Amino acid sequence: MKILMIAPQPFFQPRGTPLSVLHRLVAITSLGHEVDLLTYPLGEDVEISRVKILRIPKVPFVKNIKVGPSLLKIPLDLMLFIKAFFLLSRNRYDLIHSHEEASFFGVILSYLFRTKHLYDMHSSLPQQLRNFKFSSSGSLIKLFEKLEKMAIDRSNALITICPELEEYAKKVNPRKKHVMIENVADNNPLETAKGPTSNVRSKYDLDWKKVVLYTGTFEPYQGLDLLVEGAERILTGAPGVVFLLVGGKEEQIKDLKEKAHHKGVSDSFIFTGTVPFEAVADYIKIADVLVSPRIEGNNTPLKIYSYLKSGKPIVATNLLTHTQVLSSDVAVLTEPTPRAFAEGVLSVLNDHKLCDTLCQNAKKLAEEKYSYKTYLERTKEVLDAVFSN
Repeated sequence: MKILMIAPQPFFQPRGTPLSVLHRLVAITSLGHEVDLLTYPLGEDVEISRVKILRIPKVPFVKNIKVGPSLLKIPLDLMLFIKAFFLLSRNRYDLIHSHEEASFFGVILSYLFRTKHLYDMHSSLPQQLRNFKFSSSGSLIKLFEKLEKMAIDRSNALITICPELEEYAKKVNPRKKHVMIENVADNNPLETAKGPTSNVRSKYDLDWKKVVLYTGTFEPYQGLDLLVEGAERILTGAPGVVFLLVGGKEEQIKDLKEKAHHKGVSDSFIFTGTVPFEAVADYIKIADVLVSPRIEGNNTPLKIYSYLKSGKPIVATNLLTHTQVLSSDVAVLTEPTPRAFAEGVLSVLNDHKLCDTLCQNAKKLAEEKYSYKTYLERTKEVLDAVFSN
């Protein structure tokens, strides 16, 4: 097939939805299809066989797009719609594959050009407005609910990315064909021979130290304050621990550094800033504990699937965002408080038997339920579903 994929995201940047888009592209093209990816002017080009990246023109005042809802996305999405219209006018596509809010106009384009439409639903957009405290306007949230329902109802098929989102979509339209494709894809399909990997322990002088690792964005809902506020308790119970935090923007890192300094634990924190997405695996390899202290949200963090495959112990908050994938058999789950989270980290640092059991169970779960083979099978399943009606 020839597919027009519309991604209202900075592509590529190493964060949630752009990573999902990237792995979706790799899976679809590995099944033999060709994709024209229409996206924002922001981000780095990534070479993927059978993929052509098409960008809308740069907007002078837009230099970056933050995670979550943003007013800056309005002019960019309008330009996406216009360019998608002209692309469909000039080219024959078998399918329009729209991510997130692009589905709102994707279904309109699908109707106008008599083309099948696949809605890639990474989150509930009305819920995002609430979760990111973007707006408390009941009218705006109702408008997004109607647009989201329209996109679900008028798409030929639907992708959801986690059990909670699957249940939500079923409530909106229980008859709609849809496939849940969890974000289990790792970076392996994109890796090429690059020579020896960097020695992270030497780079950050980590020899003989226990490393508590976090990877991902530094948005408030990620709960990194829990780690900073609980650090003193961890250091008391396990001297020599280092907290290695991978990701974050400059101002976010500065804010966390100030908090760590205020708590008197700044010497034990290392902030790497953003690293190439393919290098994250190197950091995971040297970790002794992997943490996800998220305090809000329903979607499963992308990192959790990589964590499960790693053979390293996981400590996460006991919230739906984690528990729809994790259980106490594969991770230490704690209440979202600094004290509880610190005790969770200490439990795996100091109990080797517990640590070994969790790691074995996690790897087994990843192999049985979250393999890349399953990811490819479900990708094929949803593409087949699009053309079954």
